[in-house]
Amino acid sequence: MKKIRIGVVGIGHLGNYHLQKYRELSNCRIVGVVDIKEERARKAAEMYGCLAVSDHRKLINSVDAVSIAVPTISHYGIAKDFLEASIDVLLEKPMTTTIEEADELIAIAEAKGLIFQIGLLERFNPAIVALRTVIGKPLFIETHRLHPFFERGTDVDVILDLMIHDLDIILHFVKSTILNVEAVGVSILSDKVDIANARITFSSGCVANVTASRVTGKTMQKIRFFGFEGYHAVDYGKRELVSLCRKNGAGGNVEISANPVEVKILDPLEEEIRSFIEAVISRNPPPVTGKEGRDALELALLIAEKVKRSQELLP
Repeated sequence: MKKIRIGVVGIGHLGNYHLQKYRELSNCRIVGVVDIKEERARKAAEMYGCLAVSDHRKLINSVDAVSIAVPTISHYGIAKDFLEASIDVLLEKPMTTTIEEADELIAIAEAKGLIFQIGLLERFNPAIVALRTVIGKPLFIETHRLHPFFERGTDVDVILDLMIHDLDIILHFVKSTILNVEAVGVSILSDKVDIANARITFSSGCVANVTASRVTGKTMQKIRFFGFEGYHAVDYGKRELVSLCRKNGAGGNVEISANPVEVKILDPLEEEIRSFIEAVISRNPPPVTGKEGRDALELALLIAEKVKRSQELLP
């Protein structure tokens, strides 16, 4: 069996995890790593027995597929180079800084018949996977994604850094046109918005209240769905799902009962990487397409614009 030749661009926190997962796949061979910090690339190359370069273009003739895990500002240029060279791409979120850049990358991938997957990791969280088997029509959604402050990720605001995960999950399950967005946010420890709240109204009648913070003492990663059929609560961090169903009991009384749902023990990043390679081999669309990544980006940018407008109204 021919092995897929893999390159990883950006050997920071996340890029190293990508390398670990690729190494575990028997149908992959890591052929090169890229990082502008040459020493970091060299150490990774020694560990994985591959080529180390500081310019991603030097890998173009050596790989079939790449993971790109660099700062967001560099996503567009690097992804474009690989896509134009007919190389399949797994691009970390947020996919680009603008919708125009996202649209161009999608167009290139479609024109060349390439696999273009976006790294929205929570899609592969086993609790979210289990949720798909029981959720009905959501009417109200509440999310809290709260983290302590880390310098990593502050090249973008908290909306693109953290909230975008929940926005993708909400869009995935609601599948309805957005009617209105209201949002507020403030900068606290960086020069960008560090805590934000958005209220999103959909044409289906669903309303989502979304909060993200990177200046919180303790980590919380939860999303709750409410609908006529019941209540579903996901703890992303613990990878747990609590599902309560509404039933009509005797005498017309409403009863609430637990709905046991099996949550398999899975590593989300391992599943994300595996799904990318399966798409590369089968040439079937990946689980998180460029279009879906674009939709999450578009909503995130709209929320960021609403936050900016709310700040302009402050005295």
